[in-house]
Amino acid sequence: MILSVAYSVFTICKDAAGVAGNIFAFGLFVSPLHTFRRIVRNSSTEQFSGLPYIYTLLNCLICMWYGTPIVSPDNLLVLTVNSVGAVFQLFYIILFIIYGDKPTKVKMLSLLLAVLALFAAIVSGSLQIADPWMRRMAVGLLSCASLISMFASPLFIINLVIRTKSVEYMPFFLSLSTFLMSTSFLLYGVLNYDAFIYVPNGIGTILGIVQLSLYSYYSKSSGEDSTEPLIVSYA
Repeated sequence: MILSVAYSVFTICKDAAGVAGNIFAFGLFVSPLHTFRRIVRNSSTEQFSGLPYIYTLLNCLICMWYGTPIVSPDNLLVLTVNSVGAVFQLFYIILFIIYGDKPTKVKMLSLLLAVLALFAAIVSGSLQIADPWMRRMAVGLLSCASLISMFASPLFIINLVIRTKSVEYMPFFLSLSTFLMSTSFLLYGVLNYDAFIYVPNGIGTILGIVQLSLYSYYSKSSGEDSTEPLIVSYA
């Protein structure tokens, strides 16, 4: 009886962490809407880069595949969050194709097709692995590597903040959402005994703490928030 109650509480805590991660991730997925309202209004992608959305789509697709029951049957909340993320990124990419100039249209369409082809190859290749444990390991390593590289991308922004002593290009709410999402999935991964989830999200949590600390320190001197989402490339 006691073991049953303890297991129920454990499951509730795990699911709560996963649901919280889904909610905070949704905040990240909708954060570029301000940018795309501007793109639609001006009928131009201007100097905004579409590459972050291409890479995020690939990351969501890989992690979505990892969350499917055929790969890891106990990660439904990983499947849901990345399915939603993939839909948002695909929507953003389509807008880039519609409103970009001709070179941008060709580039984005080519990259989109390349991502879909690569994802199809990953799915096809992993299905050739008969052993379920080996299949989970293979896809898990890919998703883990993809997530770590995604969480490492803000290092450029962190470096920019330190160099300029300004948080202009590091929005507070975006940094906070990233931290909360990473922390939620860190707990979810720990409670689910899944290193492919808690390792990359642990790194994301640490980077989130660094970003929020820098924001707290440099916002006092800069006195301003960002006007565009972090995902936009200013290089």
